Amino acid sequence: MTAVVLQARLDSSRLPGKVLLPLDGKPLIFRVMEALKTVKADIYILASPEDCAPAFTPLAEEAGFVFCAGPKDDVLGRYCLAIRRFNIDRVIRATGDNPFVFADAADAINEEAVSLNAAYAGYSGLPYGAGVESVAAWALLKAEAEAKAGPEREHVCPYLYNHPELFSLHRPLAPLRWQGPSLRVTVDTPPDYERAAVLYAALSRRAEARYHGETIIAAFKEMER
Repeated sequence: MTAVVLQARLDSSRLPGKVLLPLDGKPLIFRVMEALKTVKADIYILASPEDCAPAFTPLAEEAGFVFCAGPKDDVLGRYCLAIRRFNIDRVIRATGDNPFVFADAADAINEEAVSLNAAYAGYSGLPYGAGVESVAAWALLKAEAEAKAGPEREHVCPYLYNHPELFSLHRPLAPLRWQGPSLRVTVDTPPDYERAAVLYAALSRRAEARYHGETIIAAFKEMER
């Protein structure tokens, strides 16, 4: 079973409460789930700390996600809890501050990961905030058992790419049509949020392809002119 697993929590030092800030009338985290629901998977999971349950559970249900509570700071442990609970084979990992994920690129990197039987796969060269990671469940479970350093548990995947002797890694440059490493489509600061509101409005006029990488890049560049 392949699962999109979205990690999110309520606290943010640079932009407090950002995941609940409105983006065209809905909380940011809902828009992230809305985008991720267009990525091919068998199940969609919002993995968050227990204290997020009152705010997140109804939003997850509305978006077609399952809410799964886990440790606040041990995010790797949170993922592994979801893996065990839902008997997941492969995780498409996403984060709660990225409402402009390239769904077509997410499908492509996951397909490459499966084809190559890679433990870890992720494109380089995408706009910041546009990508996901495809990770074999067994690799995350192994990392959970062996990773000791705080950053390796908080950021989920560092143990894998810090140990290429243990895991097969696939980290190709993204196809040219999706490249834009100087572009920033994440939401982490007040200016990011202001830009996201304008970009989301621009994409609403491109409904049929609003989750395609080329469409998002084109809208971003038009907005920046």
